[in-house]
Amino acid sequence: MSGRPTTRELTDREYEALAGFRRAIRTFLHFSDEAAHAEGLAPSQHQLLLAVRGWPRAAAPSISDIAEALQLRHHSAVGLIHRAEHVGLVTLTRDQADRRVQRLALTDDGHGTLATLSVRHREELRRSRQVLTDLLDVFD
Repeated sequence: MSGRPTTRELTDREYEALAGFRRAIRTFLHFSDEAAHAEGLAPSQHQLLLAVRGWPRAAAPSISDIAEALQLRHHSAVGLIHRAEHVGLVTLTRDQADRRVQRLALTDDGHGTLATLSVRHREELRRSRQVLTDLLDVFD
C-alpha cells in the first residue's frame, strides 16, 4: 500500500466538469489579460495593482510581500514594481520602523486604472458565476 488514502475514480461527468472548470478559468484569465491591454497595461501590471490594493494587512505591502503574492522571484517583482513606478502607477516609500523595507502604494493613476479594470472584472465574474457554480456542484 502506498500510504495514500484510497479514493474512487472520477466519473465521466466529473472529468467533464473538471475540464469545463479549467476552460472557464482560462477564459476568465484571457478576458483579464485583454482588459488589461485595453487599459494600456501588461497583465502583470494589473496583477500588481490588484495585489497592492487588495493587500489584507494594515501595513502596505513590501516588495517581498508582493513577490510572494504574485508568486514571483524577488528580483522579478523588483523589476515589475520599478516599471510600474516609472509609468506612475505605484510609489515606493521606506518603512519607518525598518528602513531596509520599501512599501508600495498606488498612485491616483494606479487607483483609477485599477478601479476601471475591477468594475469590468466584477461584471465578468457575475456573468460567469452560474457556469462556475454548476461545474463545482458536480463534485458535491
